[in-house]
Amino acid sequence: MRTWTGSTSGPWRSSGSTPGSAPPRSAPATGTLRGVRISTGAGPARAELDAAEDPPVLLVLTRVVQPYRVRGARAPGSAARQDEAWLELIGKLRRRFPGVPLVQGGRSNGARVACRTARAASALAVLALAFPLHPPGRPDRSRAAELAEAGTDVLVVNGANDPFGIPEAAGAIRVVVLPGAAHALAGQGGAIRRVVGSWLGELLLALGAGPRKPRLAPTRGWPSGAVG
Repeated sequence: MRTWTGSTSGPWRSSGSTPGSAPPRSAPATGTLRGVRISTGAGPARAELDAAEDPPVLLVLTRVVQPYRVRGARAPGSAARQDEAWLELIGKLRRRFPGVPLVQGGRSNGARVACRTARAASALAVLALAFPLHPPGRPDRSRAAELAEAGTDVLVVNGANDPFGIPEAAGAIRVVVLPGAAHALAGQGGAIRRVVGSWLGELLLALGAGPRKPRLAPTRGWPSGAVG
């Protein structure tokens, strides 16, 4: 399976072309990373593309360097603006792999974006890492409704010591809690890969894609800031 690494993850054939155009037949099908620039209505964004052959799933994480970051802003703006920009990015990325099921996700605020936009993006499932259930010390301001808003399978991976709270499993929402981990999920790369790899394997089996194990790229550390 193709994964975005570094700034993002997802199934891609590496090339220097602009997302939205067809990948060249001669493009390598290994794990070579290639940075690309994506034009959006909010300005340019950047992503790193990883490669694999015949991807069963397109996995896109909010580690894309979104337009507000590219132009040097510190805050992403309103939820509506974040969601609009993300959906535009997803639309352009999906054109390269028509018909390939989408799994989208992110960490912290990025997980919220992925959940809020899942229906509009027609995502098969959502990966929510360190989902911030509520502001620290404010359990009365729960964001559980955003998880439910995804309207599809959601895997939540949170640290047991996360001050932003831990969501409860319900319906299609599965929750995995990592002992000793906080909101940054620091040092949890191996555990995250195992949990997510097993979950993606189940999704592939449900899709009838066979028992092959999805390939997960090494975790390179989560970026700081509002968007995971």
